[in-house]
Amino acid sequence: MQTIDEALKKLQKSSFRSRFHMNEEDRKYIQKKGRDVIESHARDFVREKLAPADPVNDGKQTPMKGHPVFKAMHATACCCRGCLNRWYHVPLHQPLTENQQDRIVHLLMAWIDEQCN
Repeated sequence: MQTIDEALKKLQKSSFRSRFHMNEEDRKYIQKKGRDVIESHARDFVREKLAPADPVNDGKQTPMKGHPVFKAMHATACCCRGCLNRWYHVPLHQPLTENQQDRIVHLLMAWIDEQCN
């Protein structure tokens, strides 16, 4: 099982995943809302878009923009169940456990923190 730091380093080597970055508007939004609110949004998005065994529109359920967490989801390969399976070996067609959801949120927030520093 890889650590968050190991996952972030591996993601940086992907030409697709490494294209995602927070812009100034994203940083201002995060600063305005606060980290706790952004983490709450991340938990909601993970629960709604990834946690079901077979999410609606899987593979297309996460927008590419519109919220900093959406960028983080694509940058960390946590945007759909297919990417979770390919990158992190999360089984398909099974609901995510609370522990799996927590790990995804921690990875998303680590990427966001890295982008905001």
